[in-house]
Amino acid sequence: MRVRRITQQRAPRPVGLALLCLLLIVMFANCRSGKQTYQPPPPTVEAPQIDPWKEAARKVEEDRGEPVGRKAQVEIPAELQHYSDRRRFLAVQVAETREQAYKLPLDYTDLVELIQKHQLVEMEPLGADYILYGVGETATDEPFEHYDLQTGENVPLYDTEEEYKKEDDKLAESLKEPQARLARLEAEIKKMPKRDRARRSALLAESAESKKSIAAIAARKNLLESFYKNPEQRRKLLSEYQTLVDMASSFEGKSYDLNDPAARRKYKVRLLSFIRPEAREVLSEIAHSYKEKFNRPLPITSLVRPEQYQKRLSETNANATRISMPPHATGLAFDVYNYYMTSAEQQFLMSLIAKLKGEGRVEALREKRDHIHVFVFPDGRPPEEKLVAKEINQKGAKPRLEAKNKPEAKTKRGKKVSPVAQAQGGRRSRSSN
Repeated sequence: MRVRRITQQRAPRPVGLALLCLLLIVMFANCRSGKQTYQPPPPTVEAPQIDPWKEAARKVEEDRGEPVGRKAQVEIPAELQHYSDRRRFLAVQVAETREQAYKLPLDYTDLVELIQKHQLVEMEPLGADYILYGVGETATDEPFEHYDLQTGENVPLYDTEEEYKKEDDKLAESLKEPQARLARLEAEIKKMPKRDRARRSALLAESAESKKSIAAIAARKNLLESFYKNPEQRRKLLSEYQTLVDMASSFEGKSYDLNDPAARRKYKVRLLSFIRPEAREVLSEIAHSYKEKFNRPLPITSLVRPEQYQKRLSETNANATRISMPPHATGLAFDVYNYYMTSAEQQFLMSLIAKLKGEGRVEALREKRDHIHVFVFPDGRPPEEKLVAKEINQKGAKPRLEAKNKPEAKTKRGKKVSPVAQAQGGRRSRSSN
């Protein structure tokens, strides 16, 4: 007879139970602190500030239990609506820009120079009463480029002349393969019987693609040569890159490696987080009143934008103007995001900004894509009417037609993007970073 041995299980030791409980507590805490926000933190947020930034973002995004954004019933003050002559809105801002005689930044190098001259001041990602919520979100991690105003071309910047020459040789080498392929295709097409239409059509399509590839490479090569083979232009471009490097090596205690794509984007986003002191004062005033009333930080989506960034943004964002003197380039403009705001919040905010406009301190407009655009007059008064009238008659002050609202943007995988990214062209998807 076989006897079954019964093994008595030992009870867990108290130490094991304590460790298990501690592990569960840590996991729960991490889960809570890592709760997703619809808008990801900007890359400029340092590790100790990630959780405070997320907590502030959650306050912005918090479910109000009632209609918000464009679904909320609001009465837009006349001060925040378009003028009967829509050209006037931009004309007022252009007239003020001319009166102040500001040098407008064309690219990131120009931004650095303005910062070095203390003409722009930095807005931290999270302030006492505001949060930078999508500022610089469409900035890329691509290498820095010079923006040429005359041609509208973006010219790559290199550390040394040798780096340019390497790129030029690389482009020359990359032309050989598509050129050889095109020669083979054209020879085959000549020999191809006309009755073989299907094969002939396929070869012609391949030939067109080869020509397209050759044209793109040749255009880039010619662009580089037109600037770097000119001694004066070459010195200017190399100097611009050095300006970027110098600031990146010691930027208020932080450094950025321009050879690292992630660091480049972080550097760009930080440069886009600046504004003129007069505009910061008005922004802080509005944010303080809003925070005091609703206990939420005021979400800001745009500050200064160089012409280069503005041009790319305008390709996907109907609110981004294409005039020769875009307001955001002055550093006097900022955008407030009202996507999550209730009727009461929006009404309070619009009344506050309308009052500032009535006092002659700002120009403002409630835009279609969940933003209120605010442009600050640094002298506390608008430009003279004769200057505005002059700009209205200038072709450059006329805004392009507003695009119709596009359907909700999605990424290639079908995931929704953040509302701010949608308004700015739908670049990034939801993240818990």
